Amino acid sequence: MAHSYTAEVAWNREAAAVFTDNRYSRAHVWRFDGGVAVPASSAPSSVRVPFSREDAVDPEEALVASVSSCHMLFFLAFAAKQGFRVDSYVDKAEGVMSPNDKGKLYVSTVTLRPAVTFSGDRLPSRADIDHLHHRSHEECYIANSVRAEVVVEASDPIIA
Repeated sequence: MAHSYTAEVAWNREAAAVFTDNRYSRAHVWRFDGGVAVPASSAPSSVRVPFSREDAVDPEEALVASVSSCHMLFFLAFAAKQGFRVDSYVDKAEGVMSPNDKGKLYVSTVTLRPAVTFSGDRLPSRADIDHLHHRSHEECYIANSVRAEVVVEASDPIIA
């Protein structure tokens, strides 16, 4: 069963920018179905400010967030099916860029560091949590779509 997902990426040259001198803003907008518009830009580590925007999402951050979000959504679904009540899930995910075998930079590793808080009568063991994370990683559409290694470093459960 195939699904299609769309995004509109829009950029316009500022009237005063020459463009051909490579001194133009990389700021742009991502628009998604439902009307959400997200300010986007190149990473300031790739293109210096003021030609990039520090307060906008860059593609590298978006990739890391996509991997983390997909993993979390599967984790929540699987935890609910097993009868574990999740109160919160916070992931301080990190992506690392390094050169590939051709010397081109790519996001080589995405490390997920989820901290999950559980409550209720049925609490997961460490083995349950590890299994939930393993299964979530195996099923995550985004993790299955990228070349980067995805590492999950889950913290011990937090009981509310």
